[in-house]
Amino acid sequence: MGFKFTKLEIDGLVIAEPDVFADNRGFFMETYKKSLFSTNGIEVEFSQDNHSYSKEGVLRGLHFQKEPYGQDKLVRCIKGEIYDVAVDLRKNSPTFGKWYGLNLSEENKKMFYIPRGFAHGFYVLSETAEVSYKVSGEYVPSANCGVLWNDPEIGIDWGVIKPILSEQDAKWPTLAEIKEQL
Repeated sequence: MGFKFTKLEIDGLVIAEPDVFADNRGFFMETYKKSLFSTNGIEVEFSQDNHSYSKEGVLRGLHFQKEPYGQDKLVRCIKGEIYDVAVDLRKNSPTFGKWYGLNLSEENKKMFYIPRGFAHGFYVLSETAEVSYKVSGEYVPSANCGVLWNDPEIGIDWGVIKPILSEQDAKWPTLAEIKEQL
């Protein structure tokens, strides 16, 4: 059993595709194997698992935790389909402010590894979606932060104009407003 790891043009972002063994009973797959992830450059100690349920049209994000409480994430959609996005917030990175997005679904079974130093968000494409993700650090309310989902400087093409947002997600600052705090 194994995974196909695809390193993306933004350094640190990786798509992990598990080997899936399917037959008339259903399927089996490994969703994480420390040794294989480590061999492929993802040497992270995950300490918390999260699970969210959302309805169609919901956009969650763009979230991150301020240092020293940053989190690496391994995200997968276990029910439905989402458009998942990571934005590089690493101040000295040549790709600072750049983003990458991909569809994660129960059908494609892809996983998205997002290292600390990135903001993360997703938009629900299906009637409902369940997202499960591992994080390398526990949630710290005082370190919770975000960037406005439709910040024109970042320019994410979500494919939607009026998503369903939480009150907090609708009021996050722009990247320009928080750049000096990163």
